[in-house]
Amino acid sequence: MSVTHQLIKGDSLKILAEMTPMSVDFVFADPPYFLSNGGLSVSSGQQVSVNKGIWDKSRGKRQDSDFQSQWISLSREVLKPNGTIAISGTRHSIYHCAIALEEAGFKILNEIIWFKPNGAPNLTRRNFAESHESIIWARKSANARHIFNYELMKFRDSSGDKLKNAEKQMRDVWSISTTPAREKTFGRHPTQKPLELVERILLAATTEGQMVLDPFCGSGTTGVAAIKNGRSFIGIDKYQKYVNLANKRIEGIRENE
Repeated sequence: MSVTHQLIKGDSLKILAEMTPMSVDFVFADPPYFLSNGGLSVSSGQQVSVNKGIWDKSRGKRQDSDFQSQWISLSREVLKPNGTIAISGTRHSIYHCAIALEEAGFKILNEIIWFKPNGAPNLTRRNFAESHESIIWARKSANARHIFNYELMKFRDSSGDKLKNAEKQMRDVWSISTTPAREKTFGRHPTQKPLELVERILLAATTEGQMVLDPFCGSGTTGVAAIKNGRSFIGIDKYQKYVNLANKRIEGIRENE
């Protein structure tokens, strides 16, 4: 089956507003968490700045929340009637997204917990070490007939996930390590998600030949997951260097088709 991919440089809000309504089957989005506040974190055992880029700097709670509402509403317009959306985030952003989803008319299906067994330690020692992110999965409306590939999730090889029992129902807590070095061969993005994480939700919610959209595609992990598994892909990013990185990764998959 022939699949296509398209990478677009530009502002997600403007591009989403110009896209053909009801043209996409599934949206995976990793929007800004607005965490770049001058704090510190740990990476590879070293103390590092949490600053990711100007795109991740908070503009104030009200403006941050409004931004999440805007892109979620626009994404709903491009989704087909039975389409679904999955949004990743931490406590800093995911609640804004959940409220925005419900206000836009989506029906939330699951909150998936991505547990990071190799998550970074807490430097302040003033609260628990944060070792998870959430993925909110929602269908376009309460009456939509969304895709859920139950059998695939039940029997798919998830041997790397110590919380998944073989041939048992896939639960909503997934143990997946942070992005390995082998997935950064073509370059790095500061918030790159592991392929296994994105591939799992994409396989659960789509079928071959469908169209997948990522409005904040960064390093292109969603595109890699889509093309690798016979789905078409549209990715949007504001920065040319990340569009180039995503294209290199996706073309690497296409060369092996």
